[in-house]
Amino acid sequence: MPIPLILASRSEGRATLLRQAGVPFETVPAALDEAAVKAAMLAEAAPPRDVADMLADLKARRVAARRPGTLVLGADQVLVSAGRLYDKPRNLGEAADQLRRLRGATHELLAAAVVYENGRPVWRHIGGARLTMRRFTDAFLEGYLARHGESLLATVGAYHLEGGGAQLFSRVEGDYFSVLGLPLLELLGFLRTRGVCPE
Repeated sequence: MPIPLILASRSEGRATLLRQAGVPFETVPAALDEAAVKAAMLAEAAPPRDVADMLADLKARRVAARRPGTLVLGADQVLVSAGRLYDKPRNLGEAADQLRRLRGATHELLAAAVVYENGRPVWRHIGGARLTMRRFTDAFLEGYLARHGESLLATVGAYHLEGGGAQLFSRVEGDYFSVLGLPLLELLGFLRTRGVCPE
């Protein structure tokens, strides 16, 4: 029997969420120049939620074109603070700079998910959360970076809220799963309507 869902992403975090929720899926990463798409949209002053939605849509569309008859899930997450969109840090120096800018402030995470079938979108959702970082010390930041190292480079915020990153925050409001990169509960609701997950 064919796998009923394809995840068009290299994200191990999203794959883990689906796996732990018991969703049968296959991973087929989409070839997409995300930086170029994001730069073009920002040049047109696109809102952050539109950037997340477009990136998720393009990932799903690319893979769906090669896999007709299957449900293909594309997802993307953006972090915005004080009108600035953040990318994944490229090294620990950038991670440190980013965390210093976010320290003591509230930022928003938006997680977009789009499902394609037979070349067209059949479902989409954008989840979100607002997170307030506490005013941690430079000494704490240095220890945090030393403990977690390059694993922080895999996330747009340079933190894993489900792990040691929780120590960075004083308040989190909104959808927990969107913080992890996927509006999981809404996606599961859709997948149940399609028989991928049991009712």
